[in-house]
Amino acid sequence: MYSFEYHRPLSLAAAAALLQGREDAKLLAGGQTLLPTLKQRLAQPTDLIDLGRIPEIRGICPEGDGVSIGAGTTHHEVQFDPTVTATIPALAELAGLIGDPQVRNRGTLGGSIANSDPAADYPAALLALGATVRTDRREIAARDFFTGLFETALEPGEIVVAVHFPRPERAKYTKFRNPASRYAVVGVFVAVSGDGVRVAVTGAGACVFRWTEAERALAADFSPAALDGLTVDASDLNSDLHASAEYRAHLVRVMAQRAVAGA
Repeated sequence: MYSFEYHRPLSLAAAAALLQGREDAKLLAGGQTLLPTLKQRLAQPTDLIDLGRIPEIRGICPEGDGVSIGAGTTHHEVQFDPTVTATIPALAELAGLIGDPQVRNRGTLGGSIANSDPAADYPAALLALGATVRTDRREIAARDFFTGLFETALEPGEIVVAVHFPRPERAKYTKFRNPASRYAVVGVFVAVSGDGVRVAVTGAGACVFRWTEAERALAADFSPAALDGLTVDASDLNSDLHASAEYRAHLVRVMAQRAVAGA
C-alpha cells in the first residue's frame, strides 16, 4: 500500500471541501473494493477521505411513494430495516444476498453504486425500480447513472448522498452467485409498476442493462412461460473463468423466469 493522507470529516460540506483541494483524493465508504485495491497497489491516491462519520448520508426513511436510503447505509441495515421490508421487500432480500455478514456490515449502498462493479447487485435494483440517485449537487435518474464498466455519471468531486426507490406493485431479484465471492455471475431484478415492467440484468455484461425484449413479453403476459424461447445476444456479454458469454446468456433467461415466478 502506498502512503496517503487520511481524513475523517464530520460533515458533507467538509468532505466536499477536501475533495476540491486535493490532487487525487479518493472517497472511502465501506471500503470493500477500495481497500483491497490499495493493498494490491493498484491505486495510489494522495488522500483518502473517510465518509463513515457523516450522519447526513446515513439512514432510511419513507418518502412519497417509496423509500429513501442514505448512501452511507450498510447492506445489513437495508436488509433488516422495517421500512424497506414493508415497502420494497425485494430490495431487502437483495441486500441480504450481498457477500457475507462481514461484507454486509461494512459495505454501503453509495459505495456500491459509485463503484459500478459489473457484478454488483444494487445497480439492477436501481434500474428496475426507476430509482433516483441524489448527490451533493443534483439528482440523476438510474437510467442515466450507470454508464459503463466501473463508470458512472458522477463528476469529479461529486458525492452520492442518497437514493430514492419508488415502491413497485411487485418485484423480485434472483441471482446465480459465484460460490466464493457471492458476486452475481448473473442477477436479474424484475419490477412491475405504473410505468410497466422493467427487467434489469447485472453480472452478465460490462454494465447493468435492461432486457427490453423480456419487458415487452412480460407486459403482455406476466408469467415465466412468456420468456420461453427468448434469448440475449451473447456477443456483448462477459466471458471469464466463471462462465462463458453463452452460459451467461442462458442464465439471464433462467434467472428472469425465476424472478417472475417469485414476484
